[in-house]
Amino acid sequence: MAFESLKKMLNPDDQEYEDYSEPSETTKSSNKENYKNKTILVEPRAFSEAQQIADYLKARNQVVVNFKRVTSDVSKRIMDFLNGIIYAIDGKMEKLGPGIVLCAPKGFEIEGNISEEEGKKSSKKDDLGEW
Repeated sequence: MAFESLKKMLNPDDQEYEDYSEPSETTKSSNKENYKNKTILVEPRAFSEAQQIADYLKARNQVVVNFKRVTSDVSKRIMDFLNGIIYAIDGKMEKLGPGIVLCAPKGFEIEGNISEEEGKKSSKKDDLGEW
């Protein structure tokens, strides 16, 4: 009872007010991590960055990976790792171009095909083998 009378005294119109203050830096960063279903672009420079790509996929984000900044051996290692992650999360992977792949978790559909133009095909094999 005392609480109700105190509440009426402090808020006579019986309106509730919300705090619209600017969120703190920690709140802003945690909100970014809560967003789902983003498409994230990644250009790994070392195999150690494969873990971050896997974390993006586990958080249900699509990831476009451009392998132009790594050697052929490193790109193959990253692809092997990503193939394992894609299998584990029941996702999909699609080649977008030479050295560029789209990785999507379960629930994302990848539609359409990207074909190379006949005049622009090179005899040099792509660094990613079949990909």
